[in-house]
Amino acid sequence: MEFEYRYLGLTTKTAHVRLRQHFKTAYGGRKTPFYDWLRKQDRNDVVADELDWVEGLEELGQAEIAWIALLRREDQPLLNLSQGGLGPTGVVWTDEMREAARTRSTGREGTSRFAEENPFFGREHSEDQRAKWSDTRKGTNTGASNPNFGKFGESHPSFGRVMPEELRSRLSEQRRGAGNPNFGKRASAETRAKMSAVRKGRPMPSSRRSAHTRYHTNKGVFKDTCQYCIEDAAGTNDE
Repeated sequence: MEFEYRYLGLTTKTAHVRLRQHFKTAYGGRKTPFYDWLRKQDRNDVVADELDWVEGLEELGQAEIAWIALLRREDQPLLNLSQGGLGPTGVVWTDEMREAARTRSTGREGTSRFAEENPFFGREHSEDQRAKWSDTRKGTNTGASNPNFGKFGESHPSFGRVMPEELRSRLSEQRRGAGNPNFGKRASAETRAKMSAVRKGRPMPSSRRSAHTRYHTNKGVFKDTCQYCIEDAAGTNDE
């Protein structure tokens, strides 16, 4: 009996356990060509075949690359997106691949689970775990490490996007009162002293009216979001 190989992957577990994990991921809704295909199959018709056994993670990655190349040369209909190996392997999506992925995902129900349906509902990550994540991510999105670093105007991904008024109102409502992360909190004396020292010597308008005079009237600037600019333009400001 001839078999078609549809996917090849490395694993440090048994083939049976890895196949079970793949089915679980597929039924969880993950969208890749392999998992899209796997969701349509009968479990009894899919077999996990152990092609090779090597020692060492680096050698395992090299074996995966070699096997994928061999099976593709033999015209096996593999659904792998990359050439294999450990870590990112430089897969660059073409416009056709992106369009195909968009078409596959259009109209599908999301896999997000909220409130009691979320398996993490009511739990919190430990302080140690949160500290580890904080250290790991520190500096990853600052300066040149930020994927949008140096992008302005039309080159910025958010250029031209405006948040709908309904969403802005909802976010505003969520952050009022107890929903505000700083609700009931007061800066320590040390923090307030630092903030004061940073601002010392910097001209600070004492009111919005003063700010309008300094940054709009004196510079000949009109802002349609400034109530004083609007009043001045309409000639209703008696001050």
